[in-house]
Amino acid sequence: MAGSGVDLLFGPMLIGVFFNTILYGTMVVQTYIYFQTYKRDAWWIKAFVLYLLLCETLNTGFDIGMMYEPLIVRYGTPEAVTVAPIMLSADPIMTVLISSPVQYFIAWRLKVMSNSFVLPAIIGFFATTSLIGGIATTISVTIINKYVDFHKFDGAVITWLASSAVADVIITASLVYSLVRQRTGFHATDNMINRLIRLTVQTGLITSVSATLDVTLFLAIKPPRVTVPDSILTSRSNYIWDFALSKLYSNSILSTLNARGGWKSSSSVRENILFGSQVVGEQSYKEVPTSNPHSEFTVELQATSSASSSTIKNSALSQDEPSTTRTIEPHEV
Repeated sequence: MAGSGVDLLFGPMLIGVFFNTILYGTMVVQTYIYFQTYKRDAWWIKAFVLYLLLCETLNTGFDIGMMYEPLIVRYGTPEAVTVAPIMLSADPIMTVLISSPVQYFIAWRLKVMSNSFVLPAIIGFFATTSLIGGIATTISVTIINKYVDFHKFDGAVITWLASSAVADVIITASLVYSLVRQRTGFHATDNMINRLIRLTVQTGLITSVSATLDVTLFLAIKPPRVTVPDSILTSRSNYIWDFALSKLYSNSILSTLNARGGWKSSSSVRENILFGSQVVGEQSYKEVPTSNPHSEFTVELQATSSASSSTIKNSALSQDEPSTTRTIEPHEV
């Protein structure tokens, strides 16, 4: 099949599926770490993590089946290069069933942190629009299943990818902006906030850049059209990013959850952008509230020794949990 243009179609698809399966393994490890480390988390957060694991398992299975059909079952037949695999239609809906809940989750935490409904509402709007676009894309691929006709539902694909990218950019920018405003002038607190900003950029920009690159490649790069019997194949390089997109969302949120502890055992401060901070180690110190009117991130931290219990108080969590004080046993640290 060399020179027939088949490599321009299945090459990006196969690479994207490779990335998908590799990141699935990373997610399984992160899920294991989460359940081993945070056994006292709220039941609904645990259920959310299990939901992501279930969806990602299905997504990986669908993607593997998507490649198996044309390369094995239909190998050497005209349908292999003219008709899209049946399971290709599952990719958009599975991706948005993962990405949109992750965006809703972060929007809720932003509301808790900032006590504002504006940004969470905007993020929720674009996440919902992305969800609708993904469902529409799945329906379109199911009905219009020939590669040559895929341009007929470009609108649904653009709605899905562009809305998701916009939501991710807003999430990253708003988290960073919120943290910058919460600098207090205390050296230790500002250092912690700077670490939180770096963590936010490292995790948030992964999905932001990937989703933006996905829609940019889809819109800007006009793929070459290669004539083969009974069809015209188009190379879609955005498949490389598209099939791995859901795993980036899952790994990003799990990384954020796990960053509360277990990853940085050598650090005296274990920080997390959405859930507050923990202090471990041998030092004892306390930071008093600041008079800064924008200091909504006031945190009281206490630690006695590495072998004793640590106490954490976080004003962000206090808005949505009955108790603002949590005792962390030594085995959790």
